[in-house]
Amino acid sequence: MAIHKRYALGRGLDALISTEDVRPQGSSTINEIPLEQIEANPNQPRREFDEESLQELATSIREIGIIQPITLRQVADQRYQIIAGERRWRASQLAGLTAIPAYIRTIKDENVMEMALVENIQREDLNAIEIALAYEHLLANTGMTQEKVSERVGKSRTAIANYLRLLKLPAQVQMALQNKEIDMGHARALLSIDSPSLQIKLFKEIQRNNYSVRKVEELVKQLKNGEEITSGKKRISGASQMPEEFTALRQRLSDFFSTKVQMTCSAKGKGKISIPFANEEELEHIMSVLDKMKE
Repeated sequence: MAIHKRYALGRGLDALISTEDVRPQGSSTINEIPLEQIEANPNQPRREFDEESLQELATSIREIGIIQPITLRQVADQRYQIIAGERRWRASQLAGLTAIPAYIRTIKDENVMEMALVENIQREDLNAIEIALAYEHLLANTGMTQEKVSERVGKSRTAIANYLRLLKLPAQVQMALQNKEIDMGHARALLSIDSPSLQIKLFKEIQRNNYSVRKVEELVKQLKNGEEITSGKKRISGASQMPEEFTALRQRLSDFFSTKVQMTCSAKGKGKISIPFANEEELEHIMSVLDKMKE
């Protein structure tokens, strides 16, 4: 089925579909939905929620916001039912929020939507989150593999994987990307940080200082090395990016070589050590220390 009429873009994937049979009543992108318009799924197998755990999550939400959007389906005009994320919904109520970021799933005719997505996904004026959600939809609802999607839309598997990774970013970062307040370069730099709370802290600094992508990449590198960065009056520490024992080891090496040793390390213990030097004298000192170790 061909798409005959070109619709205005930027209003979600539902604005891209022009068929007589399918007229989705919502959006396939991320939106802020009032909590009062959301209801729990009566078929949800989970019936009990630990109150202490909910309070802890509510405290986290008050401090840094919702990390991952919930997923809803539209069941009536301005009424939505939870597909995934009831715990986040309940904790948001405890936190005093009035609205919550959510993905809306309202597609009924999967075959028509697949055809529309494949045709429209290549349009340059779709935002990155719309594209990411379109890829996710194709993978989750059509049985297509990343390789098959790659063939259908004419994009590399790497490009598709990079878009899908955007959906792992905190909700407020996704919304900023959707609204083009940041670009893909900023988002990809943030993705290399494992901690969502650290991602949000750096994201707020990007907004506050209008940092370039290159500047963010430099800051991310510092944080991953376990260093502390200063932005205005704020200090952000990346020490939590490394296990405590590796942070101590980095300090021992720095003391041993009398220079600031840099180290990156994942929770699984994989990483690298680098020993920077500012001039030839510092290099000679480092080499002399290494030579003594051979003796």
